[in-house]
This record gives sequence, structure tokens and C-alpha cells, in this order.
Amino acid sequence: MKILIVDDKASIRSAMKKILVSLGLIDITEAVDGEEAWYKIKDEFRKGENRAFDLIVSDMEMPKMSGLELLRAVRSNDDMQDTPFIMATTVTARQIILETMRLGVQAYIIKPFDASMVELKLKQAGIL
Repeated sequence: MKILIVDDKASIRSAMKKILVSLGLIDITEAVDGEEAWYKIKDEFRKGENRAFDLIVSDMEMPKMSGLELLRAVRSNDDMQDTPFIMATTVTARQIILETMRLGVQAYIIKPFDASMVELKLKQAGIL
């Protein structure tokens, strides 16, 4: 399973990666914001991959391109409409949560998170 972790904070990317690796998910790519993530997604398709990533775990609030903007871009791509997408964020505004749910987010992980929370959310989303 190819996973893309997107967060502007290196410490959050590192913590999420450590948890995912402990769960046996080791094919992990990182991006510092939505813009870099979108570039990496398009690059995977240029390599001829059928699917860029099997799971995207993204922060909501990032410079250049937010997690919500990334989610919209992913969902607008015919090849990625069903790609599991999980938001790991501090954002709890009802309107934003409803918008992400409408766009097909599988789960929300509220920061700060721990291994048991991530594992639970991955199970609830059907990833594990």
C-alpha cells in the first residue's frame, strides 16, 4: 500500500510515519504542503502508475495549498475519486468538516493523535 503523508510540520509527518510503519505500512511518501503533494501525485501518474497512492493522510491548514484544496483536486481526478483520504487536523469547524465529508473524507484524526487513535481511524475507514 502506497501512502502519502502531507503536513507542513516535519514533526507531525515523522510521528504519523512512525505509527504507520508500526502498523506494517511502510511504502510512505511525504509532502510539506498540498502543492507538493499534488505534484507528487501527478508524478506517480506520469510514471505510468494505475493509482498514484492507495491512501492520503493530510493536514487541513497548510501554506500554498490546503488539505481541503488538495482533497478537491484529488476528487476532481477521475483516477483518484475513490482514493481513501484521511484528514489529520486541529480544525473542528462544523462547516469545514461537513464539506470534507461531502467530498468523501474517510476519517478525521484530531491532533494531537496517538498510535491507538490512528489505528482505530484506519480500521473504521477500512484501510486495516
